Amino acid sequence: MSLIEPFAGLRPAPGRAADIAAPPYDVMNAAEARRMVEGRPWSFLHISRPEVDLPEGIDPYSPTVYAKAQENLQTMLAEGVLIRDSSPCYYVYRLTMGTHQQTGLVTSASVAAYDADRIKKHEFTRPVKEDDRVRQIEALNAQTGPVFLVYRATAAIDDVLAAVSANPAEVDLTAADGVRHELWTISDAAQIAQLTGAFDALEALYVADGHHRSAAASRVAAARRAANPVEATAHQGFLAVIFPHDQMQILDYNRVIKDLHGMTVDGLMNHLAVAFAIEGSATPVKPTRPTEFGMYLAGHWYRLTLDPARIPHDDPVARLDVSLLQDNVIAPLFGIHDPRRDDRIDFIGGIRGLDALVKRVDSGEMAVAFALHPTGMADLMAVADAGEVMPPKSTWFEPKLADGLVSLVLD
Repeated sequence: MSLIEPFAGLRPAPGRAADIAAPPYDVMNAAEARRMVEGRPWSFLHISRPEVDLPEGIDPYSPTVYAKAQENLQTMLAEGVLIRDSSPCYYVYRLTMGTHQQTGLVTSASVAAYDADRIKKHEFTRPVKEDDRVRQIEALNAQTGPVFLVYRATAAIDDVLAAVSANPAEVDLTAADGVRHELWTISDAAQIAQLTGAFDALEALYVADGHHRSAAASRVAAARRAANPVEATAHQGFLAVIFPHDQMQILDYNRVIKDLHGMTVDGLMNHLAVAFAIEGSATPVKPTRPTEFGMYLAGHWYRLTLDPARIPHDDPVARLDVSLLQDNVIAPLFGIHDPRRDDRIDFIGGIRGLDALVKRVDSGEMAVAFALHPTGMADLMAVADAGEVMPPKSTWFEPKLADGLVSLVLD
C-alpha cells in the first residue's frame, strides 16, 4: 500500500462550507460548544460534539451521544448539506493566520505505515480518549477529525501544491477566529500519481497533532481486518492533512503552578539561582531562544537563563526546554513528578498570550507561571526519529485545522 492514497471526500455542498466548518472537537469545553452552535444548525459540531443537542450534563461518552452524532450526520446527508465526491481525489488545504501561511495535502494516510512506524508518533495516548474516537468512527462509519501530519519539505511535493493553489479556491472562508481556510480539489490522474509517488519516496511522515485520532483509526482498521481479512477498503487509511515541516508554526506551551510547595518567594529565588542566571524585567518575558524562560512571581517578571552545563545535548528529549524546566524546576522544587496527572500544574497555549499567565497568578488561583520558548519542528522530528516520546504539553500548533471541510467515509 502507498503511504497515501486519494479518496472520495465527504464535503459541504457548494456554498455551504461556511455554515458547516467548525473548530476541532477538542479545543473547547461542552459549554463553549453549545454557545458555538447557537443559530448554526449545520455546524459540524453537531457531529463532532453531538452532546450540544442533548441535555446539559450528559456523559460525553454515553452511547446516546454517539447515536446522536450518527443521526445528525444522516440528517445532513438527507438534506444535501453534505455531499460526497464521485471519484477519489486529493485536496489542497491552505491555512492563513495573520502573516503566517501553510499549504498541505488532505489524504488518506496508510494505517499499515502508521503501524510500521513509518508514520512516526511522539506522544503517549490515553485509553479513554482513544476509546472515544473509536466509538465515534464506528458510529459514523467515517473519520471526520483530520490528523495533522508533517513531511520534510521537498520540491517534488511543494511545487505541485503551489501550482494547484495558484488557482481560485473552491472553498474560501474566514472563521470566527480570523483564520482563513482555502481548499482545492486534485482530480487529475497524472497529478494524483505524481503526488502519490513523491510521498512514497519519503522516508517518513510525522504526527504533529492527532495522536488519539490516528491510534483510534488503527484500532478500527485492525478490528475490521479481523472481521473480514479479505476485503481491503478505505478503513485501511485515516484522514490526514500533511504539511511541509518548514511551514509549521509551533507556539509556546506555558506552565502555571498552584503553590510554592512550602517555599517562600525568597526561598524559591535562592533555589533557582543554583541553576539559572536570574534577571528582573519591567515587562513580560517572552523567551527569545531555547534554554531561556520567563517567570511571573509575586507581581514581577524575571528572565531565567539555564546554566549551559545542565543541558544534555545528546539526548533529544532531555534537551527540550519543557524537559529542562521539568527536570531542573518543576520536579525538584515543586515536587510535581507526573505533570500528566498532578492537578497542581496547568498548561496554557501560547495563543492566549502572556496576559493569560498574569491573570491566573494575580487572581490567586496560581502562585507562579513559567513562559517557555516554543519547541522546534526539528526537535519534534528528532524525538520521533529516535523512537522517543515528548513530555506532555510540549507543542501548541497554530492555526488549527477545521472539522467538516473534508471527511473520509469508510466504504
